[in-house]
Amino acid sequence: MSDAYEAELVVDRRDSAADGVLALTLRHPLGEQLPAWEPGAHIDVVLGPGLERQYSLCGDPSDRTSWRIAVLREPAGRGGSAHVHEQLRQGGKVRVRGPRNHFALRPAPRYRFIAGGIGITPILPMLAAAQAAGAEWTLLYGGRTRDSMAFTEELSRYGDRVTVAPQDESGLLDLASVLDGVPEGTLVYCCGPGPLLDAVQEHCPAGLLHVERFAPKEQPEGENTQFEVELAQTGTTVTVAPDVSVLDAVRATGVEVLFSCTEGTCGTCETDVLDGTPDHRDSVLTDEEREAGETMMICVSRCRGRKLVLDL
Repeated sequence: MSDAYEAELVVDRRDSAADGVLALTLRHPLGEQLPAWEPGAHIDVVLGPGLERQYSLCGDPSDRTSWRIAVLREPAGRGGSAHVHEQLRQGGKVRVRGPRNHFALRPAPRYRFIAGGIGITPILPMLAAAQAAGAEWTLLYGGRTRDSMAFTEELSRYGDRVTVAPQDESGLLDLASVLDGVPEGTLVYCCGPGPLLDAVQEHCPAGLLHVERFAPKEQPEGENTQFEVELAQTGTTVTVAPDVSVLDAVRATGVEVLFSCTEGTCGTCETDVLDGTPDHRDSVLTDEEREAGETMMICVSRCRGRKLVLDL
């Protein structure tokens, strides 16, 4: 699976969204409309050779003239956020791909939104969508300090539907107050650091929770065995050794495949499965999607058996 849209966009605005958080508004250099998107979508930002990152769209989906992203500077990161903060200047250009969405907002009469730190970015347009749909909703938003929490001024228009809870003022988020006794028909959407997502999962009934991770979740120990992958579009069969990923084995044949994180978190390399049973090791697909086995992230997932047939 891949996205056809790829373009160099212009950095039209650079705004400080919070301490250490930079908001960028991107536009097409010729004023062309950008592809439509829905809350939860992200884009791939190509910062340089081997330096590609995914950032959630956090603007207004009805505005086809611009995309907004927000980037937290990670001092201990791998260089992506530092590049954005230091190299993407006003009026400069950056190549992007997408959008794609593995965190889509499903229709529901009630929502509970929970965000931690920069995890507010995919949640922000969801709030506007829930409000426009007339749904009942609340947001619990945590961060290290109030000054480090992005978009609090924008959130103020929602009044007491939003609870801003900086850790230095109120401690850890009181998840029980939001999640205990959730009415039937309520969906829970959460984005933020891994420990927050794990804690929310402990409180939330199965089937209600939708999460987006910035880092891969811990996977059960599994043995890597050798198997074959048939590429349906070419008829080529590739042997995938125990110490080689499907992605690397496919690319070694000369087949071009879009990929980015190689950790199973971004969804860029999602590929349709035509036959066989994937051994899912990603942090993107839901339990239902894993059970269906119709797609897989070929950067990390493998095969439960001897052969997979992929739409490549």
